[in-house]
Amino acid sequence: MKELNPQSVWRYFEEITRIPRPSKKEEKIRQYLRDFAKVNNLELREDTIGNIVIVRPAAVGCEQKEGVILQSHVDMVCEKEVGLDFDFETMPIETYIEDGWVRARGTTLGADCGIGMAMQMAVLTDPEIKTGKIEALFTVDEEQGLTGAFRLEAGMLTGSRMINLDSEDEGEVYIGCAGGIDTIAKFDVELKKAPSAEKYNFYKIAVGGLRGGHSGDDINKGLACANKILVRVLWAMLDVSAVKLCSIDGGNLRNAIARDAWAEVAISGEDCDSVILAASELATQIKAEYALTDPGVDITLVAIAPCQSRIDRESSRRLLMALQSLPHGVMAMSAAIPGLVETSTNLASVKMGKGFVEVVTSQRSSVESAKRDIARTVASVFELAGAKVRHTDGYPGWTPNPESPLVKLCEREYENLFARKIAVKAIHAGLECGLLLKKYPALDIISIGPTLRGVHSPAERLEVRTVDMVWQLLLRLI
Repeated sequence: MKELNPQSVWRYFEEITRIPRPSKKEEKIRQYLRDFAKVNNLELREDTIGNIVIVRPAAVGCEQKEGVILQSHVDMVCEKEVGLDFDFETMPIETYIEDGWVRARGTTLGADCGIGMAMQMAVLTDPEIKTGKIEALFTVDEEQGLTGAFRLEAGMLTGSRMINLDSEDEGEVYIGCAGGIDTIAKFDVELKKAPSAEKYNFYKIAVGGLRGGHSGDDINKGLACANKILVRVLWAMLDVSAVKLCSIDGGNLRNAIARDAWAEVAISGEDCDSVILAASELATQIKAEYALTDPGVDITLVAIAPCQSRIDRESSRRLLMALQSLPHGVMAMSAAIPGLVETSTNLASVKMGKGFVEVVTSQRSSVESAKRDIARTVASVFELAGAKVRHTDGYPGWTPNPESPLVKLCEREYENLFARKIAVKAIHAGLECGLLLKKYPALDIISIGPTLRGVHSPAERLEVRTVDMVWQLLLRLI
């Protein structure tokens, strides 16, 4: 990557990919930033939650120029292909370039938001840039809860214009985003001894091969949710026989569409053939449903060794009915901005612990009242099924201001550079901008970034040519 242009950006990005930085475990990347500031004789501010601001002073003769804040987050989504032996806390991301895209082998790439960090660092050290003061804000734990933006301390920033570098489409400038909240349910379950292997056969149902993706950006693309598919297959089996659920697992991250899910079941020997037939027939139908939008869907039933325990019948029934009833996907499109998803919900993960099953869902909306309503809808399903429900604090949306001076400047400079207009948009994903505006209400903010695809999944990739285009625009804006 060091041979790509702009070389300084790619050099820093390659260094960043070698540093483990899972959400909530960002000490190594924070130390990297501290060392970077020290080596380059730049001022560093750090608050108690771990956010870092690195300051480049105004160039000589530019002391009166208005400065600018550049912002990204330091953590990355850690997703890997099933079966891959990879430790995100100790191992570097293995990257390669193919057909004009930078990719990772079997894992997320971390270009969200590593490429934004690299651009900040390149700006901070570029001797050719003659401008006012630059403040580069690096926030922690964006992916798992926007914790850094939530708890950014007063006095960390002094500028009034901010460029967020966490967007994923070159040729577009984002000026608004959805707010979000998580709804989490805990089902208490009683574990009983598994039935006799003499009378029951044991099988693992696995759903895989799905594209997955960002639960904001990709929720309207017709992608399959592994958790919803798994429950459909289980119900097809239950319609034939009293199948006993032994264990269940699906999805990983609150902000990712579930790519994989599985369950282990016990099937009465006398009903086994008819149960497997029903499941296989439905699997064929589901694959046909997603032939265009998620063609890799794979549903398998494999015989396994007898399980030691099973979930009691009533708990299984309540859990599966809730998962079947839960809404998932787009709930409403925006009437104000054509093509923008207004409200959605994501059945993110199903995890079994000792005596309980936890289900995590996330809701997003650009309308605050609609966000609260869909969260209440999801909670109602859980409560009717007897689960204990809690909501996270949630985060606010970012209200668009198309007339802001920074938006107008971006529109003008982009057209000067590339002889075409930049698209001004709002995004259904959550950005930190709304929270930062609550802390600093006078900020004028835009969000830009190079083209990324497959974000929050091992399919994540970064389009090489767009990095230089965004870099040129960023320099113009600065």
